Amino acid sequence: MKNLTEQQIQQKLARWRLILGQDTQKQFSDMNEFTLSEQQFIMDEALASIYGGGAGEALSAKGAGNTVSAPKLSKWLGDIRSLFDKDIVTVIQNDAIERKGLKQLLMEPEILENLEPDINMATTMLLLKDQIPQRSKASARIYIKKIVEQINAMLANDMQRAVTAALNKHSHSPLPLASAIDFKYTISKNLKNYNADLKTIIPERVYFFDRANKTNHWTVILDIDQSGSMGESILYSSVMACILASMNAIKTRIVAFDTSVIDLTEKTDDPVDLLFGIQMGGGTDINKSVAYCQQFIETPSKTLFFLISDLDEGGNQASLLKKLEYMKQSGVIVISLLAIADGGKPYYSTSMAQKIAKLEIPCFACIPERLPELLAAALKGHDLSSFDKKN
Repeated sequence: MKNLTEQQIQQKLARWRLILGQDTQKQFSDMNEFTLSEQQFIMDEALASIYGGGAGEALSAKGAGNTVSAPKLSKWLGDIRSLFDKDIVTVIQNDAIERKGLKQLLMEPEILENLEPDINMATTMLLLKDQIPQRSKASARIYIKKIVEQINAMLANDMQRAVTAALNKHSHSPLPLASAIDFKYTISKNLKNYNADLKTIIPERVYFFDRANKTNHWTVILDIDQSGSMGESILYSSVMACILASMNAIKTRIVAFDTSVIDLTEKTDDPVDLLFGIQMGGGTDINKSVAYCQQFIETPSKTLFFLISDLDEGGNQASLLKKLEYMKQSGVIVISLLAIADGGKPYYSTSMAQKIAKLEIPCFACIPERLPELLAAALKGHDLSSFDKKN
C-alpha cells in the first residue's frame, strides 16, 4: 500500500472490514487508527444482520420466539436500498429471506391468507412486492386490501363530511339552495315514502346538484416521499388520496418520489393498485418532486399542497426552500406532514423541519385519525399553528 494515499488506504481497509465482518473490528482498529464512517457503520449493521453475528440487530428476533419485528424489517429494507446498488440489494434481500426464515412468512399464499392485518407487515410486503412469486401475488394483494379497508373505514366518512362542510357555505341551512334541488333523483329515491292519505311523497332526504364543483373547485396535491422509512405514511396518504379523488368538489393529484418522480393520479380509482405502483426505497430528491407538482397549481388560492416526507433531502435544499416559500406567497396552502411510524411516532430531519417552519409553513406529524379534521381546517383557511399544538 506504499503508493496509496491515506484516503485510499482508509477506503480499502473499510471495504475489507465490511467484507470480513464485525468480529474483526478490534484487529482493524489497531491499524492506522482505522474507524468506519457513519454511513459505513449503518452498512455494517445491515450486513451483519444477515451474514454474521456480532452487534447486528436489524433483523434480530424478539422474545423467545423466532418472529422478526416487522418495523425493524421495514427499516432494514429501507436502509439497504439507500446504501447499496439495485443488483446488490436484490442479492441481500434474497439472502435475508433464506437465512432469516422470512420466505415462508412473506411468500407463501397460505400464510398470507391467515396473517392478521398489520400496518408494518403491509409495509414490508410493499417493499418486497417485486420478489413475491406469482403464486402469492393474489394473496399479497388481498392482504394489502385488508389494510386499505381498515384505513378507509376509519377515514372515509369523516373525510367526506369534512370536505363537504368546509366547501359548502350554506351548510348551516337544511336546504342550501332551492334552485339546486335535483327533483328527479329526489323523487325516485323517495317513492317508497308515498303517503296515500296525503297523496304525495314525503321525502326522507332531499338531494342537490353538486354546485360546489363549479363554485368551490379545489385542487389537493399530495406529494409523497416513497423512501424506505415512509411505509406507514404512504399507506395512510394513498388511501386519503383515493377518498379525495372520489369527490367531485376536489381535484386530486398524487405524486410519489425518491430520486425520480412518479405521477400516480390515474391509479386513484383503486388504492391497492396505487400502493403497488409505489416503488419504496432509494434516495430522496424533494426539490425535483415539488418542481413537478408546481405545474398543477392553476388557482393558488384554491390549492392545498401536502408535502408528506421525513424531509431527509438528498437534493438541493436551498432550491426546495425557495420553491416552498414561493408557493406559499402565491396563495397556496402548504402543509408539511412529517413521516410517522409505529402507530404515530414522528420520524424526520429536525434541521430541515425547522427551516420549513421558519417560512411559516405548518410542519408537523398528524395521527391518521385527525387527517379529516386537518383537511377541513386547511380548506376553511384556519390557522394551523393551533392544530399543531393539539397533536
